[in-house]
Amino acid sequence: MGKTTTAAAYATWRAATSKRGLLLVSTDPAHSLADVFQTKISDRSRRISPRLPLFAREIDAAAEVRKFLEQQREGILSVVESGTLFSREEVEPLLDAAIPGMSEIAALLVIHSLLKSRYDEVVLDTAPMGHTLRLFDMPAHFARFVEFLDTAASRNRVLAAHFGGSAKALNPTVVRWREMVNDVEHALGAERTRLVLVSTPETFSLNESARARDFLRSSESGLEISSVVLNRAVVRAGNCAVCKESASRTRTALKFVAREFPGTEPLVAEDGARPISGISELQVFGAHIFAQKELRLPTAKISVSKLPELKQEPWPVPGAQLTLTVGKGGVGKTTVSAGLAFRARQEDQAVTICSIDPSPSLDDVFEAQIADVPTAVLGDRKLHAIELDALQEYRRWADRMRDSISRALSSENRGLHVDLSFDRDVLLALLDVVPPGVDEIFALFRLFDLMQAARKHTLIIDMSPTGHALELLRTPDRVLAWCRLLLKTLAAHRTLPFARDAAVEIAAISQRVRELASRLRDKKSSEFYVVMLAEPLPGRETLRLMNSLQQLSAPVAGIIVNRVIVAQPKCSRCRMTQRSQFESLDRIVKKFRATPLMFVQECAKSPAGRRGLERLTKSMLRLV
Repeated sequence: MGKTTTAAAYATWRAATSKRGLLLVSTDPAHSLADVFQTKISDRSRRISPRLPLFAREIDAAAEVRKFLEQQREGILSVVESGTLFSREEVEPLLDAAIPGMSEIAALLVIHSLLKSRYDEVVLDTAPMGHTLRLFDMPAHFARFVEFLDTAASRNRVLAAHFGGSAKALNPTVVRWREMVNDVEHALGAERTRLVLVSTPETFSLNESARARDFLRSSESGLEISSVVLNRAVVRAGNCAVCKESASRTRTALKFVAREFPGTEPLVAEDGARPISGISELQVFGAHIFAQKELRLPTAKISVSKLPELKQEPWPVPGAQLTLTVGKGGVGKTTVSAGLAFRARQEDQAVTICSIDPSPSLDDVFEAQIADVPTAVLGDRKLHAIELDALQEYRRWADRMRDSISRALSSENRGLHVDLSFDRDVLLALLDVVPPGVDEIFALFRLFDLMQAARKHTLIIDMSPTGHALELLRTPDRVLAWCRLLLKTLAAHRTLPFARDAAVEIAAISQRVRELASRLRDKKSSEFYVVMLAEPLPGRETLRLMNSLQQLSAPVAGIIVNRVIVAQPKCSRCRMTQRSQFESLDRIVKKFRATPLMFVQECAKSPAGRRGLERLTKSMLRLV
């Protein structure tokens, strides 16, 4: 979508015009700020330019959460020890274990710390849509967690009220955390926060924007979208058929924005025909978007003038039961996943395609309502699509656990009834807290169920964008570590029926996760396709992604480069775009020569529905 470029452009332009101290922060686990500014950026704020009051930072989520837990460790342990059936020694190892959802927790902590910073303005370059929406719900999530802590910390007050005696004051940890939540909720209010949504004129992107608006309105965040940036817009087409089609999409998109976002400031960002990077270009682009100045970029120096030698071949046929597509947000993973599913059906494979992105788009590509259960699409009974609702999965599991806890911790013994009743209240309060990263954990469980149910099906997974996809792939090892720690902890309470029941369930979870982790690393069971665009930012992120997949022992079947302009363009804009792609492709070929490389041609029409997927999968280009 160009979200990072837009955020960097705004920050650079704003710092240059206001002369006020401004901090640009990336909360995306797959950071790209350093790539856009063409300089090193770390987890410590640093000045980007000596002539601008502009600072930048890329959050190290694990380090931020670790620092927070170190500061709060004593308070958390005292609450748990005084208010639950677990001891300090049992809980402490759990605080040191890596957890899913760290990026959203870290972002919340950083927002809180920045409220007392020296900067006049803070710009957050957020994660892709689904996980950003999860970030906006984090204050409410933390508020529920504070209620859990308050419940746990109130054991002395409850016992004092029941048996007589003096009750202690509120736990200081609970008080501090409640103040933090209130501060962040106030900061994210409409008076202090401007929410800028970045879209493109593509139908899929616009539909996702409308879904994000609906989510925000129905969520506890109370946030409204302030401005919509329509990026990569073509407003002047000339005689080029491709540009005329793009200009038509832009006009349609502007009508869509006016209709779906009434009262919202629409900002048009023209297609610059090439990637924008560096302070000077970002300042020009920021003035173009936010001050409505004409876009005048310097002529790019491009050294490569032709494509590598390519030949046409059919699309690859999925060769393992589980095929996963991964890559940066906005590169076309959903489209490629649908193309692979469509190709598998041509070979008479029964296929289930599943999206585990918190902001899925399968309904757009198949032009059908996709739900949390397999739905036949394109009129084909052997082609099913499903969009996982991991939050709903968690709630179903939590409901089962509530019933189990209520039964297990009910006692007729008068001497124990108050204490056990309190333990029940504590655990039930904990189940009301939706854990950060719940989609990673419960997506894993649902994946396993789908693989078990569809043994004769090819299962294609449309993954979350890079950073969160990697988090999911690392989750099996993290869940196994948590299971081992929890089982060890529960062993000390094996006389309680609840502890025994919980231990059995955790052991079963551990076994399922262990089997799935093994399959994800097995070439016969799984294969990964990395999807990217022929642009510098996706290219650099793909290099980092490939290194991470290698560390995870994930079997990569190939790299698919999407939207490549192959035919000779008839206008200067398209020629510039193509030459920029050639330069990126030249670097891609040199870096990834050892991996099968495939290229999908740019298509003027949307690859949606049966006809769209037929056009998409007619041919694929490969290196000769």
